[in-house]
Amino acid sequence: MTDFPSNYRTGDDEVDTEITALLRHVEPADHQYVFELMVSAIRLAREEVDRGELKMVAAAVKEFRYSFSVFAPYQGIRKCTVFGSARTKAGDPAYTCAHDFAEAIAARDWMVITGAGPGIMEAGHEGAGAANSFGVNIVLPFESDANRVIADDPKLINFKYFFTRKVMFMKESHAFVMLPGGFGTMDEAFELLTLIQTGKSNPAPIVLLDPPGGTYWSFWKEFVEIELRDQGMIADDDLCLVRVTDSIDEAVEEVCHFYRTYHSLRHVGSRLVLRLQREVDDAELADLNARFGHILAKGEIERIGATEAEIRDGDHVDLPRLAFRFDKRSWAGVRRLIDALNDAG
Repeated sequence: MTDFPSNYRTGDDEVDTEITALLRHVEPADHQYVFELMVSAIRLAREEVDRGELKMVAAAVKEFRYSFSVFAPYQGIRKCTVFGSARTKAGDPAYTCAHDFAEAIAARDWMVITGAGPGIMEAGHEGAGAANSFGVNIVLPFESDANRVIADDPKLINFKYFFTRKVMFMKESHAFVMLPGGFGTMDEAFELLTLIQTGKSNPAPIVLLDPPGGTYWSFWKEFVEIELRDQGMIADDDLCLVRVTDSIDEAVEEVCHFYRTYHSLRHVGSRLVLRLQREVDDAELADLNARFGHILAKGEIERIGATEAEIRDGDHVDLPRLAFRFDKRSWAGVRRLIDALNDAG
């Protein structure tokens, strides 16, 4: 380790030296970012930040740290977040639909994440069972108790802040299924679509699931088509990011099919690297280049081995890979490319 692992400093060489000495004693896996965390804490203290702001930053870091530790033992298991109304009662068609979807996806070796409250969240936990469930609870003055399925489970996390909770939903989920709900469900749906549309979150299947014969999400889609797409506020292709259905079987298939060939992605230098579950032959690669050249900044889609950065991090180094210089805008096109790979598989 160098004397100072980062160019981000406190402005006081003596303090920076003491931080570095402490890191040598603790020996963290990544000195640079731990150093920067400690520098940020010192700078906050010296910049006369309001006590409430310090409290917010400290609480957020603690919530992230604890959440990482809860999810860490389950990193090799795919997880699906189920969103929906806390006010939906047992016996309601949407409640039954959430229960049956969670039961079906758990049978495919997935785990289920919900907001841990009543209604759709409780239905999801009931269907999946406590052993296959995570609760990501928000503490509110009027609604803070976790549902009976997850209440005493070590996989329950209680959050003070919505923003830390949302980060964990996005970080840990490999798919999202949304049942009917209120303002919170609408907020989650549009934020999720915005993050994936802009590349701030990795591509993932998003299913808007109505109970059989329901119209909640079909009306939502009609509004989006008329008021957003037809007015030029989103691209027509952006709608490929979401699937609207009232079939549990279709919802399960949409989630699982997304990972039939596709595994994950990573930005490495100027290239976007797709990690796959199978090899792509010459004919399929030529077809992909013909169909998806419009999302490339330059060059072609190529087969590659694991990059140095991935090897250094032990990041799925044994999987086959495709790489290309992405234009960093056409995320709907990336979704279409992933679909093409899955369909061919």
